[in-house]
Amino acid sequence: MIENQRTIAKPVSLSGMGLHTGNKTTITFKPAGPNTGVLFRRIDLEGIPEIPATIEYVIDNSRDTTLGKDGVEIRQVEHVLAALYGLSIDNVVAEVDSNEPPVGDGSAMPYVTILQDAGLVEQDEPRDFLVVDETITYTNEEKGIDMVVFPSDELRITFMVDYRNPALGTQYTSMYSMESEFVSDFAPARTFCFLTEVEALHDKGLIQGGNLDNAVVIVDRHIEPSELKDLAKRFHLRNEVKLGSNGILDDKELRFYNEPVRHKTLDLIGDLALLGVPLKAHVMAARSGHAAHVELVKKLHKLLEKKQITGRFQSSPAKKGVVLDSQAIEKILPHRYPFLLVDKIVELVPEERVVGVKNVTLNEPFFPGHFPGHPIMPGVLIIEAMAQTGAVLLLNTIKNPEKKLAYFMGVDKVRWRKPVLPGDQLFIEVLLVRQRAGSCKMTGRAYVEERLVAEADLMCAIIDR
Repeated sequence: MIENQRTIAKPVSLSGMGLHTGNKTTITFKPAGPNTGVLFRRIDLEGIPEIPATIEYVIDNSRDTTLGKDGVEIRQVEHVLAALYGLSIDNVVAEVDSNEPPVGDGSAMPYVTILQDAGLVEQDEPRDFLVVDETITYTNEEKGIDMVVFPSDELRITFMVDYRNPALGTQYTSMYSMESEFVSDFAPARTFCFLTEVEALHDKGLIQGGNLDNAVVIVDRHIEPSELKDLAKRFHLRNEVKLGSNGILDDKELRFYNEPVRHKTLDLIGDLALLGVPLKAHVMAARSGHAAHVELVKKLHKLLEKKQITGRFQSSPAKKGVVLDSQAIEKILPHRYPFLLVDKIVELVPEERVVGVKNVTLNEPFFPGHFPGHPIMPGVLIIEAMAQTGAVLLLNTIKNPEKKLAYFMGVDKVRWRKPVLPGDQLFIEVLLVRQRAGSCKMTGRAYVEERLVAEADLMCAIIDR
C-alpha cells in the first residue's frame, strides 16, 4: 500500500479524437505539488479556467462523467481519472485544449502507458485515505441497481452486469488488488455499447468521434444487408461493416472474455476517484452506471467530511458511537459553563443532519429556581440546546468555524410536548433545511427515551466573532 502522495516526473501528452465532438484534442499531464489533487485546465479558453476533479463539480452523469465550473465543462473524464487512480497518482494538472480528452481506444490503457512513461515521483507528504468502517448502500429499485460498500484494508471491487442480450448475458468480475491487477486486467477494457444506443446518440449529434476502433458495439437488433453501407459511414469505415457472428459488430475480438464488465469496473474506479482521496473498502456493484456511481460517491464524501471534522476537532480518540466529545465541541462553540448545553455529538452528516446529547443532571444550575421542589428543565433552554447542536452542523459547512458565531434570527413553530426532568438524557436532532450566504434555516426535535419532548424551526445568521 502506497502511503505517500505521488505525482509524475515530467510532462507527457496524448493526442487523438474526442468521442463526442470528433475534433482533434490533446491532453497534457504535468507534475503538481502535494495536496493539489487532480486539476483539469481548459487551455483553449480565455483565462485558462480550472476544474478540480472532485464530486462537487460533477454536472452530468447520464452517458459519461462530466465536470463543470462557472459555465466551463469537460466531459468523459472517467478514463483519465481511472488511469490516475489505478497508478496511485495523487497530484497532477491535466491541460486539455477542448471540452473532452482523447478517447484513444476506448479504454484507460493509452493514459496508463504515457503516465508510466513519465515516471512516478513520491512526495514528502502522507496520503489521506477514506477508511470505511460501516456498511454503505445505494439502491435504485426501478433500474435494478444495487451497490454496497463494506470495510476492507484496501480497495476491492466486485461487479456484476445482467443484460438481456446473447452476446453479453450475465457477467461478473472481481478486483482484489489495485496494485497488481489494474494495469493488466482492467485498464485495457474498452467502452462497449449496443447498436441501438449508438444510432440514437449519433442521430442526436453525439459520439461523432466514435468508431469500431474505440468501442465494442454489440448488435441488439436485426440488421438488413442493405444497412451495412450506412453503418460503415456512421463508423467512419472504408469497407463495408460485417454483421458479426459473435454478436459484436464487424467481428471485433474481445480482449477479455468478460471485457464489458471489466470496463464497467474501470468506469467505477474513475468515478470513485472523484472522492478526492484513495478508498479503503470493498465495493460491490450490480447493474450500476455513472449516475449510480456518483450518488454512491456523494454518500462516501459525506462520510469523508464527517471523519475530517472529527479529526480536526477531536484531539484524543473518542468513545465508540461518539463523533465529537465535549472538548471537541468547545473548539467549535464559544459557550462555556453554565451555558454549554450539548455534551457530545453522536451522529453527523455534514450539511444535512446532526444529533447531539445533553445529559440533564440534578446539578444543573437552573433547577434550584425552576422550580423549587419540582425541578423541570426550562423550555427555552431546550431550544437553546437545539440551537447549539445545530451550530455544530452549521459552522462545519464554512471555512474557519473557530472564527465565526451563529446568531439566532428567529424561532418558529415551537412546541413543548413533555417535561424534561433531572436524570433524563436529551437527544437533539437538527436538520439543515436551507442555507444561504450568511444565514440558514434548521428544524430541530428533542427526545427523551424516543419520546418527542420539544420541536422548533430555527433561523440563524453566521457572523465573525
